[in-house]
Amino acid sequence: MPLEYKNHSNNSQNLSMLEEIPLDFTLIWYHLYQLGIAFILALPIALNRESRSQGAGLRTFPLVAIACAAFMLVAMDVYPEQEAQARVMYGVITGIGFIGGGSIVKSTENIHGTATAAGIWLTGAIGVSVAYSRYEIAMVLSIIGFMVLQFLEPYKKSLKK
Repeated sequence: MPLEYKNHSNNSQNLSMLEEIPLDFTLIWYHLYQLGIAFILALPIALNRESRSQGAGLRTFPLVAIACAAFMLVAMDVYPEQEAQARVMYGVITGIGFIGGGSIVKSTENIHGTATAAGIWLTGAIGVSVAYSRYEIAMVLSIIGFMVLQFLEPYKKSLKK
């Protein structure tokens, strides 16, 4: 016996379901704006790491910043109490530290990836700062992080000689 496809959906029923979903487009645009800022402020660090390593780089750093901002935005919306938001922030900080720790490689002669790990943690802080609308902190973190990674590496290499 052949199987028959039955469309159980009713267009008017589907439309009424859509009307019940509370979408605040102003809030959606605001969150898109904030996630965009987190993305843009993570790019200088991402470009530096991408040009200097084979691991975390152009995709990882912006995603970390966006994810951290998103976790905090959700926490701020769902938990009005600051203590609950702080617990979410602790979890984000710990999780990003764990991700960064995965980029550190130790061999018998050296340790590699510590700057990348610190950069991942820094971009997490950028994301959290943006979520709390502390754009001045996020901008300073982005600028200083980029400058440290970009301009102190040649100095570090000269010290090893």
